[in-house]
Formats: sequence, C-alpha cells, structure tokens
Amino acid sequence: MNILNVISSPRGGASFSIKLANGIIEKLQAAYPGSTVITRDLATHPFPQLEEAKLQSFFTPPANRTPEQQEAARHSDDAIAELQAADVIVIGAPLYNFGIPSTLKAWIDHIARAGITFKYVDNAPQGLVTGKKVYVAMSSGGIYSEGPAAGFDFVAPYLQAVLGFLGMTDVTVVRVEGVSIPGVQDTALEKALNSVVISQSAELAV
Repeated sequence: MNILNVISSPRGGASFSIKLANGIIEKLQAAYPGSTVITRDLATHPFPQLEEAKLQSFFTPPANRTPEQQEAARHSDDAIAELQAADVIVIGAPLYNFGIPSTLKAWIDHIARAGITFKYVDNAPQGLVTGKKVYVAMSSGGIYSEGPAAGFDFVAPYLQAVLGFLGMTDVTVVRVEGVSIPGVQDTALEKALNSVVISQSAELAV
C-alpha cells in the first residue's frame, strides 16, 4: 500500500497534527506491512501561490506548453502524480484562525485541475481521484467537534467538501483537540490515537 503523508504545520516535532498523522501512519503500517510512505512537507517546501502563468499552463495541453509553461505546471503535475499513486492519504491539518494553513490551501489549488482531477458531466461535477482512503489529522487548541466553538471549524467541512469534489469521498477526520486546555491537553493525543482502528480488509475504516 502506498501512503501519502501531507504535512502542513511549520511546528515540526512540536506539532500535534504531525504527531497524530505519524500515529495513524504507524497503525496503517502495522496493519499493512511493507507499505511505503511518501512525505510531502508543505512547511519546508511550500507550493507557490497560483498566478497567471500557472493558470495558463494548467489549461494548455502538455504537448503545446512552452518551456516556461512546463516549469509553471511542474509543481501541480508532481503533486497530482503523488496523489494518484497513493492508496491512502494522511493530511495533517492544524486549525489556524478557524481554517487550514495557507500552505495546505496552495497544495489543494495545485491538485484541483479541471479535466485531470475533476470534470463536469451534464453540468454536474465528477471527481476523478477515486478509490482513495483519506485521513485528516486535525489539531486544535480548543474544542471544535462540539459545543459553542463548533461553528468556527472551517477545517473539517472544507476538506471534506473539496476532497469529495475531487472524488475522495472516503474521508475520516481524526481530531486531537483541546491541546491548549489544562486538564484536557495531557491526554488529547492519546485519546485521538485510541480512536483510530485500522481494519485489515479492502476497505479501511475508523
């Protein structure tokens, strides 16, 4: 099994989303020995923001691209190839100002390509990245899964929507939350990891 590990937190070893993602990957590797892991660290190697040259390259057939357009499309082409080669995608997603880090948004902008990762059929969108299992390793200082702050969580709903649009509808959000709350923070990561159960079957589940 091929696992794509997408890191978006810049906090390295102190990051709870990275710790949670690593824990999920360890469970996947235990359940599926011999699995390979490709890590895409968006914090250390961020994707460039979209600009005119990149957008033009996206809509130009590869055979017709100029050398400049080929370079402009390289990040997107590489990211999509990694995505398509993966069986499981683990996305580390800390909640920053109620949303995802800008580095993760840039990666999404590069993998969302009309005619490649989605298309329209009879005026309805059809995702083309199918047959994948996605785990979102979400971290937050507060509690956003329920209670008064739940309406401020724009991480899980957004990722579920945009990944589903691209065809990745089997998305499980695993939360390590309350990491800034005394009395909660000490057991938050353990609680999150204990909620992850990998089934040794054709379909992965939590």
